Amino acid sequence: MGIRITGTGLFHPEHVITNEELVESLNAYVELFNHENADKIAAGEVEARRGSSADFIEKASGVQRRYVVEKSGILDPKRLRPNLRERADDEISLQAEWGVIAAKQAMENAGVTAEDIDIVILSCSNLQRAYPAVAIEIQTALGIKGYAYDMNVACSAATFGLKQAYDAIKAGARRVLLVNVEITSAHTDFRSRDCHFIFGDVATASIIENTDSKTGFEILDSELFTQFSNNIRNNFGFLNTSENADIDDKRFRQDGRKVFKEVCPLVAKMITAQLEKNQIEPTGVKRFWLHQANASMNELILKLVVGKENAKPGLVPIILNEFANTSSAGVIIALHRTAHEVEDGEYGVLCSFGAGYSVGSILVQKRVA
Repeated sequence: MGIRITGTGLFHPEHVITNEELVESLNAYVELFNHENADKIAAGEVEARRGSSADFIEKASGVQRRYVVEKSGILDPKRLRPNLRERADDEISLQAEWGVIAAKQAMENAGVTAEDIDIVILSCSNLQRAYPAVAIEIQTALGIKGYAYDMNVACSAATFGLKQAYDAIKAGARRVLLVNVEITSAHTDFRSRDCHFIFGDVATASIIENTDSKTGFEILDSELFTQFSNNIRNNFGFLNTSENADIDDKRFRQDGRKVFKEVCPLVAKMITAQLEKNQIEPTGVKRFWLHQANASMNELILKLVVGKENAKPGLVPIILNEFANTSSAGVIIALHRTAHEVEDGEYGVLCSFGAGYSVGSILVQKRVA
């Protein structure tokens, strides 16, 4: 018997925004802002905003498009955020609704029902509310008994969630449903040239269970790491209204250059040490499912782990060109899309990293029943 990921699910909204559309919206906002603040800009009291280009976005990140919860509000240069209807308390929340859709697909792919699952974990970078836990709402909507809870480790939430699922099964649980719902456009500053293009909205789900009769990815080893840093930060929280705070820093912000410089070697060192501990050569890994934040980051991490001469295309599946950065869900999307490329007995690494700093690395081996 081994603890395996036996099924995954993926949901994305129908609305798509291309780089070209996003840039047109940003540039229209910039023109309005600079015109309205012309005197202050001339006096040096306000810094002029800068526009962007689709070519810059793709070169800087590898992103070409993204799925979003709502398109018109984001592209309105006078709004620049999704335009969503507030739901009543007796309606299912948006985050739970997406989680249920992804979960049903994962359950079907794993061949399990609600009665087979003991625990539901919703692990993501932002939760729709403080309480009651959205995971419990998902649990109830699916008819699952047992218990459920929310957790947040930003972009590393999926790998940290997999570790919690593994430990719960070791302690006696039969199966765990792990859900990652990322409605990232609701905490993106679409006025910012540096980050307006980064994110996309999506939901993923995974079934983790102890079995030797199902095909899946057996979890061989888990490594988790955290170290405090302000280089990726979101100050939104329940104290904001009491603090009479400015909303400008209550959304995602980062120092991208510092993150790139500090996180890439940290991740590469962690993966290398994990493989060495398990006596697996880096070149013996079939797929590295890395966090889908930036194509250049993943290219560098791969070169540091396997060597420049062995860093072949396809070793790190890339889905961010279509989905953009979907925070915690990215590694699961990559696994979901390319699991069939891994043969029985071959190794893979799921590694996510982000705010905290946080890094989670899960070593798996494909097992065909």
